[in-house]
Amino acid sequence: MRSLLAFRKIPPPFLLRWLIHSKPFCSQSRFPKESDNPSPQANGSASDDNPPTSVVVVANLSTTKPEQKDESRVIDALLDRRNDPESALRLYNWARPGSFEVGNSFWLLIHILVSSPESHGRARDLLQRYVSSSSPMTMPKVLVTNLVESAKSFGFEVKALPFSYLLNAYTRERRTDYAVDCINLMIELGLPPYVRYVNNTLSALVRRNSINEAKELYGKMVATGLVAGDKATAHLLMRASLREEKPEEALEVFSKAIERGEEPDGLLYSLAIQACCKTVNLGMAFGLLREMKEKKKLCVSQETYTSVIVALVKQDKVEEAVRLKDEMVSDGINMNVIAATSLIKGHCKNSDLGSALEIFRKMEREGPSPNRVTFSVLMEWFSKNGDMEKVLEFYKKMEALGITPSAFQVHSVIQVCLKGQRPEHGLKLFEEYSETGVANIFICNSMLSWLCKQGKIDETKDLLRKMESRGLGPNVVSYNNVMLALCRTKRLDLALTVFSEMLEKDIKPNDYTYSTLIDGCFKNRDFHNAWEVIAQMNSSDIEVNEVVYHTVINGLCKAGQSSKARDMLEDLMREKRVCIGCMSYNTIIDGFIKESRMDSAVAAYREMCGNGVSPNVVTYTCMMDGLCKNSRMDQALEMRKEMKNKGMKLDVPAYGALIDGFCKKGEMKSASALFSELFKEGLNPNEAVYNSLISGFRNLGNMEAAIDLYKKMLKDGLRCDLRTYTTLVDGLLKEGNLIMAFGLYTEMQGLGIVADEIMCSVIVNGLSKMGQFVEVVKMFEEMKKNDVTPNVFIYNAVIAGHFKEGNLDEAFRLHDEMLDKGLVPDGVTFDILVRGKYGESQCIGVESL
Repeated sequence: MRSLLAFRKIPPPFLLRWLIHSKPFCSQSRFPKESDNPSPQANGSASDDNPPTSVVVVANLSTTKPEQKDESRVIDALLDRRNDPESALRLYNWARPGSFEVGNSFWLLIHILVSSPESHGRARDLLQRYVSSSSPMTMPKVLVTNLVESAKSFGFEVKALPFSYLLNAYTRERRTDYAVDCINLMIELGLPPYVRYVNNTLSALVRRNSINEAKELYGKMVATGLVAGDKATAHLLMRASLREEKPEEALEVFSKAIERGEEPDGLLYSLAIQACCKTVNLGMAFGLLREMKEKKKLCVSQETYTSVIVALVKQDKVEEAVRLKDEMVSDGINMNVIAATSLIKGHCKNSDLGSALEIFRKMEREGPSPNRVTFSVLMEWFSKNGDMEKVLEFYKKMEALGITPSAFQVHSVIQVCLKGQRPEHGLKLFEEYSETGVANIFICNSMLSWLCKQGKIDETKDLLRKMESRGLGPNVVSYNNVMLALCRTKRLDLALTVFSEMLEKDIKPNDYTYSTLIDGCFKNRDFHNAWEVIAQMNSSDIEVNEVVYHTVINGLCKAGQSSKARDMLEDLMREKRVCIGCMSYNTIIDGFIKESRMDSAVAAYREMCGNGVSPNVVTYTCMMDGLCKNSRMDQALEMRKEMKNKGMKLDVPAYGALIDGFCKKGEMKSASALFSELFKEGLNPNEAVYNSLISGFRNLGNMEAAIDLYKKMLKDGLRCDLRTYTTLVDGLLKEGNLIMAFGLYTEMQGLGIVADEIMCSVIVNGLSKMGQFVEVVKMFEEMKKNDVTPNVFIYNAVIAGHFKEGNLDEAFRLHDEMLDKGLVPDGVTFDILVRGKYGESQCIGVESL
């Protein structure tokens, strides 16, 4: 395009004088007047949605085409007609016949046209035509700047109307990004965009799922006070929020619409009620429903009723849902399949299968017709009830209605049968669905897994053959399912046999195949076959990933062969066959720690860093835990320092490891300081952290602090476990506080926590030291009742008590019982028996547990 201000060939002087001073030739009746001045809060009119198509180019005034007029003289002529928009338009079209070049005269014309309501439509159409052209100069920044500068140059007030028409042109041309830019530029200028055009832009953003951008744009306009929106805006934003599953935001939009004086219509109420249902605010939902129906006299839609019915059923308020359904029907609105299915599900959940069937039969008679979801609900709940005949009946009804059950439905029904001690029904359904072609390879693979778990190897092989004959594989997933089930049931030999069969049929194993078998071999401590599978894997052309190698490393470490795992890791890193990450190193470090080889763990950590693998929180936590357990607190604190220097925050297990280390050393001040730091970091300690502190204070004889921590633990909503109660009872008994100790023990039993051997030993020890032999015997009998085998220490205490009471026969009987249970008497046992023969007795204690 030529420069907008370029001079054309100057016409004869007489023609220029006529151009500047003459009155318009054409009467205004040749151009239909139209008013298009939309109110910011008004709904769109027919003229906006269907722009006038009246010709805006004036016919040539002579039989010969006039030359282009000089731009500056056209501007002067237009300025002379600034109060006569129709005349200015005719003159501009005469001066620019058949062309659409945009210069300063064009923007001057726009300002002249928007100065009169009668010519607003002309301005809008001109801007629409220009934006729809292929000109590269239609970017908002350019056009908005032209509008502003031309207004200032020619003495016009900068008004919102032409900019809003420009915005409308962008939205009509579906240039949404340009429309957004236009709105942002208007906000910068302090010009309020017309709400109708704003809504169009927001709607376009929502349609393309740019919901956050739409909300941000609206929020920016509201924040500047330029546009508040109308009911249509509220509708749009509420729908967008509900689509995003953000009902709280939808309700906020509704509240703000009411605050700014919007009179809610049926749709606004409906959206608000739907939002209430999604936030489970049924009280508000009912309140809006009543207000809508009784106060505003608005019609409640089927969708609105259904939303509330579904929400009520989800909250197990089935009776209220039924009453609302009856109200809906009395209003002349039929129940849809969603509401009916929801009520059926509600009755089923309440074990009222009769009412569920009644609704279903009514649907069959009167409608709506049940769909696949309806049948799914009924089949699921009748399966749970064990009524397999009904399940088959529903299946046949689905078939009669032409509804094909989904593979998921078929799988669910079969699984319910198999898990519900009705495998014959499940197998029957599987055969039936297989014959009809509904059962796919997913269902077949699931059945293969179940057959393997049941040990039905022949049936498994038969199913594999059937799958092959029906063109359903079996594929690598089928064999993987079989091998996984066999490995989990510790039938490794059969899993390896299936693997060999798979190779014979040229079915290529994948990463999951090798990972499953290697893991199974290591868990069964079959190291020979584990290495055989690994060798086969390495000889294949499969691209093995880190997960498989990690499985090997993990298996070796669990088998106590962390050194071999480390050697493998070194080989992999050296050969660069696979990128080994932090997880494998963490496994090796943890393996060394569990093998009590802390120096090797430290060496593995250093090697990890040397190979460019960055330690993560798990690495540091594992290292700190190992160092603390090995009383190497200085190194553990160095790890903590290194971790913080890297900008990494300690998690609860990391704090727990350090706190436990200090507690075991009796440094409770340092442990308590870390405990406080943990809270300052916004973390919440778990049971393990509390147990470490309670144990530490118990070891120092500070039971007051231990009890305070126990109370804080309960206050923080944590559940005390067996270790907590054992530590507290032990400490209290050592202090001689028998009442409080047994109070905690009773509390523990009330929570359903069964005392183990350690707890029983603690109580027996404490009671023995206090001479409470009767209570010792009670505890001894309680252990037997709970199938907890007493240890040598407890037998010694009871035997010693019987000797002291003079029950020599019972004492020797218990000694024999001890031997029968495979317990080996220790030196204390023989000392008691020897002294018992001479009338002496001894109460045995335990220094520490």
